[in-house]
Amino acid sequence: MITSLDNEKVKYLLKLKQKKYRDLTNEYLVEGKHLVLEANKNNTLKELFILAQEDFSLDIKTTFISKEVMKKISSLDTPSTVIGLCTKKISNEILGNKILLLDNIQDPGNLGTIIRSCKAFNIDTLVLSLDTVDLYNSKVLRGTQGIYNYLNIVKMDLKEALNYIKTKDIPIYGTNVKEGINVKSLTSKEKEKFALIMGNEGQGVKPEIRNLCKKNIYIPLNKDVESLNVSVATSILLYELNGE
Repeated sequence: MITSLDNEKVKYLLKLKQKKYRDLTNEYLVEGKHLVLEANKNNTLKELFILAQEDFSLDIKTTFISKEVMKKISSLDTPSTVIGLCTKKISNEILGNKILLLDNIQDPGNLGTIIRSCKAFNIDTLVLSLDTVDLYNSKVLRGTQGIYNYLNIVKMDLKEALNYIKTKDIPIYGTNVKEGINVKSLTSKEKEKFALIMGNEGQGVKPEIRNLCKKNIYIPLNKDVESLNVSVATSILLYELNGE
């Protein structure tokens, strides 16, 4: 049982709160029984850290820790009783005909919600720009509720991704109220394959990326509402694109 905050294992786990160490080691932490079970189900769980009195066991290397150590490692205001050390599932291949690309999304909650919507509405691949918030950020992981395990997620330069998508003859959609068409007017054929680009919470899609779009679409809104949160807008568009 680990009780010291100076323990080398504790120091290692603390480093994984930082993106640079997650990138360096290809390891990350998940908190709570649900996320731990999802990681175990997907064969990414490497080691389990639990409070000594907790009634929870898996067929995986397990280390007991004190409440003080758990509080130190946890990213939650109210620490969990279970933390899992996981190995990243690295994907570099864009698969399928339904692709979502995110340009510089910064809010972890937005990314978590978008990931859940991707799976709900049958997106094949999610492409994250290099400047988008880290997939393995603790808030992102909690927001996905483990769904990230069931989606092909690629992090790469968006221009490179879009150039590849063009070779597959997949139409690229952007969003623009003034120059776009109502998403509801798309035909079934136009929904069969597509790459949709959604942009940063404040600035939207970068001009150089927007210029690569074949068509722009928009969601009709009440005139008193100027815009929607990016995760809400993305979810609505994916729902519409998933229809007949």
